[in-house]
Amino acid sequence: MACCSSLNFTATISSNPQKQSSSSPLPFTSHLSFSKSSSSSLYSHHTLSGTHCKKLSHPNAAPFLVLGCARKIEPLRIMISGAPASGKGTQCELITKKYGLVHIAAGDLLRAEIAAGSENGKQAKEHMDKGQLVPDEIVVTMVKERLNGPDSQEKGWLLDGYPRSSSQSIALKEFGFQPDLFILLEVPEEILVERVVGRRLDPVTGKIYHLKYSPPETEEIAARLTERFDDTEEKVKLRLQTHHKNVEAVLSMYKDITVKVKGSGSKQEVFAQIDGALTQLLDQKQGKLGTVAA
Repeated sequence: MACCSSLNFTATISSNPQKQSSSSPLPFTSHLSFSKSSSSSLYSHHTLSGTHCKKLSHPNAAPFLVLGCARKIEPLRIMISGAPASGKGTQCELITKKYGLVHIAAGDLLRAEIAAGSENGKQAKEHMDKGQLVPDEIVVTMVKERLNGPDSQEKGWLLDGYPRSSSQSIALKEFGFQPDLFILLEVPEEILVERVVGRRLDPVTGKIYHLKYSPPETEEIAARLTERFDDTEEKVKLRLQTHHKNVEAVLSMYKDITVKVKGSGSKQEVFAQIDGALTQLLDQKQGKLGTVAA
């Protein structure tokens, strides 16, 4: 992605040309202006490159026009995976808030397509009404279309909990989608089980509490809290088995770009690890852009 910029320099020539050394640089005043379609300023993620100078005739001065191209760093393309209660949702919020990425979750896409009554949504609903899993080709099509959206292409994307199988990974690759980084949140199973079985729902406000980590504010709220039917130890262990299978199937596709993050700490500690990896990735992109510009 590139946009043109111009720099106008006007050199001031001494009134006595004989006193002006031919080897010394001319003193000059300058005027700087950048013209871009979306903004009038040059951001830190742009690099000026490919400059060209042209001397223009002037009776008393030697102005130069310098043309350049402000090249933008390619946006981040990130995948993130984590078990139930790994804190993935919280980290997605923190990532999108700092880096401005478009957050894409397959489940959200399914619900949105069904609500909109789109063709994909209608097909998905037919399977769901029958208690069947939505076929990969329908979900992959939804994800592909969202990844191709103008905002995703411009800002970059954060693909949440998808792909979940090698076939889905292969399909995305065939469509030309390859992440820069695959973030895997790792939390010991005993901590995950504790986080899940302690969760409670307030049916009035919809707020989620945890009996140990985020208890209700009042006894009145505590009295009305309910437990989700699948937040039992037995069911969460089954869900964890499914998650581990899915991750193993996908990791082989992204093993060279996988970053494993210890997810058992506070949300700030976990995000610090992710933030460090993303900052390093941006630095690498900037370095490559600088090399090309040079």
